[in-house]
Amino acid sequence: MSEQTGLRARKRERTRDAIGDAAVSLFLERGFDNVSVNEIAAAAEISKPTLFRYFPTKEDLVLHRFADHQGEAARVVRDRGSDVGPVTALHRHFRAGLDRYDPVTGLNDHPAVVAFHRMVFSTPSLAGRLTQYQLEDEAALADALGEGVQARLRAAQVLAIQRVLARTNRQRIADGRTALDVHPEAVADAEEAFGRLR
Repeated sequence: MSEQTGLRARKRERTRDAIGDAAVSLFLERGFDNVSVNEIAAAAEISKPTLFRYFPTKEDLVLHRFADHQGEAARVVRDRGSDVGPVTALHRHFRAGLDRYDPVTGLNDHPAVVAFHRMVFSTPSLAGRLTQYQLEDEAALADALGEGVQARLRAAQVLAIQRVLARTNRQRIADGRTALDVHPEAVADAEEAFGRLR
């Protein structure tokens, strides 16, 4: 990659982040359905067509934060050592996420993360778009696991376990507990769930 190309890519990423941050800030302040795309473009000081070049839908303005994890389970399976089974690799990866208090595990009590999760999971259009992301992840994981219905079933099982564990962690934190306090239970739940899957 040339220096000029790298500079353009970094500038594009900064612009994308600025648009996304402006949108999420407005959504958290006023609610997803109460903010127009025009208002977001104005807040980010760009035109509406420019906004749509970066984010094809209004929902993507929020869910781009999940994009970092898109295809993650499939990558974990593909990148694992030959001596490590797929479920073991996915279990270790999820466990490492718990230890990092990664928001994707639901085990993060930062007020901005809690507010963000509340908005995503209580807004039907966002929850619906997130379901589409999850289905794409499931298909990618199934491809990484092999062929046929067994790979698809295993992918669905693993990702369902991760969703249930994350939802449980989010609920415990929403009930007023700290991530530090919830951590031991979250780890125990993950051990049991992945143990049953094996």
